[in-house]
Amino acid sequence: MIVIPIKTRIVLPPKDDLWAILDESLPKLRERDVVVVTSKIVSIGEGRCVPLGTRAQKKQLIEDEAEYLARFKGSRRSFFSVKGHAVIGSAGIDESNANGHWILWPKDPFRSAQTIWSYLRKKHQVSQLGVIITDSTSPPMRLGCTGISIGFFGIHPVLRYMGKPDIFGRRFVFERANLVDGIAAAAVVAMGEGNEQTPIAVVSGVPALRFASYDTRHELLIRPKQDIYYPILKPLYEKARKKSAVYSTRRRLA
Repeated sequence: MIVIPIKTRIVLPPKDDLWAILDESLPKLRERDVVVVTSKIVSIGEGRCVPLGTRAQKKQLIEDEAEYLARFKGSRRSFFSVKGHAVIGSAGIDESNANGHWILWPKDPFRSAQTIWSYLRKKHQVSQLGVIITDSTSPPMRLGCTGISIGFFGIHPVLRYMGKPDIFGRRFVFERANLVDGIAAAAVVAMGEGNEQTPIAVVSGVPALRFASYDTRHELLIRPKQDIYYPILKPLYEKARKKSAVYSTRRRLA
């Protein structure tokens, strides 16, 4: 697998032309390439930027953006939140490389990925193409962040090994490989997390990657109760449900 980070001009909040940036920065794409784009420049392209304000205003933004949210005693840095089938700090709201703004996630990262896919596929005249939109998160019990996909289109995200033999002939029962997040993690390492100014990467030669021309997110995303982390996240889900129920009751009584 080859990952090539792509340097761009500075992408300026609160809104910039994502299509112009893709046109002027990307090389000629080839069949079976995967274009990886950071969520930050997608959000700037969509105008999903808010001028910096008070801590209370940011807290309100996080509450509005998060699907599930918790704040632990003694934590001053960020909120623990779930958004878009991902555990992410502060609902993905970031102010680094943002020129005095808070940058939110794209409104619908999967739709954004599909729109970019359609545009690049037509412009570069390729049939097999993948697009992944990334952000960074901190895995449990580890210092530092790694890249994950928050939206994608054009690829099958998971490689299934079930029923295939291992090196000793034993059949795999449960094994699956999460290709889309693996590609995202590798690309984010190459793109960097600081002032590298490389918010795009082109990835080629991904082993066993299959391409598609339809939405394949259902192959990756699972329900909370199917998740290995559900016992840990269950109180968060239940608290959010109770909160929603209270709000619904208030609306009915109003």
